[in-house]
Amino acid sequence: MLKWRAMSRSLSLHSPTFSPLYRQIKELILHQLESGVWGPGDPIPSESELAVRFGVSQGTVRKAIDEMAAENLLVRQQGKGTFVATHKDPGSFFRFLRLVPNEGDVQVSQSVPLECWRAKAGADVARTLAIETGAPITIVRRLLKWGDETVVFDEIYLPSELFPDLSLDVLRSGESLYSLFESRYGVRMIRADERLRAVSADRVSAELLQVPEGSPLLLVERVTFTYGNKPVEWRRGFYSTRNYHYHNELG
Repeated sequence: MLKWRAMSRSLSLHSPTFSPLYRQIKELILHQLESGVWGPGDPIPSESELAVRFGVSQGTVRKAIDEMAAENLLVRQQGKGTFVATHKDPGSFFRFLRLVPNEGDVQVSQSVPLECWRAKAGADVARTLAIETGAPITIVRRLLKWGDETVVFDEIYLPSELFPDLSLDVLRSGESLYSLFESRYGVRMIRADERLRAVSADRVSAELLQVPEGSPLLLVERVTFTYGNKPVEWRRGFYSTRNYHYHNELG
């Protein structure tokens, strides 16, 4: 089946539109990931096997896989092969939450779901998630705690179509949010765009984060995308930075 699918799309490799061959191979592999042929955590065929299936050189396949590994879509494991990246990998956690303590080592946070309810998308949510105004959405409010300290208050907007039975009980399963989305709903978060700005704590965020009203907070607005550059989450996170800071490595 995989070979047939690859061959059925091989004509695109000879199309007159300009695109490097390895990028076309990358698109073919992405198609297999998006369609679920290879799921999160699954091994993909070897470079030599893919080269035969796609009718290209092994070097071309290697370049495509290198780029996908750099984008955290695939993971190379020395002596084992190449695997589809998964949110169950502890290493993926810090990729989407770059909050570290001012002192001490990075620790895994505890998610505390507060509310989960259905609503209709307003204009801002609809525009951000590329859905119709009035379409059903699911709104989640939760806290993130490190030890005894509450550090983040999240308000998350999701298209209900993709997460049909999401509820507080489901959220309390113990899985990380993105791991839950991946395993239960087949939605994998590929990349995110974030905007950061300073805000003052209002009454609600101050109470939940246990800081005085008017205290400075870091607001992180995130739009997260799955395969096909499709937006599937809009998140507004209020961060208390008394003992933590946002950390990003560039270059």
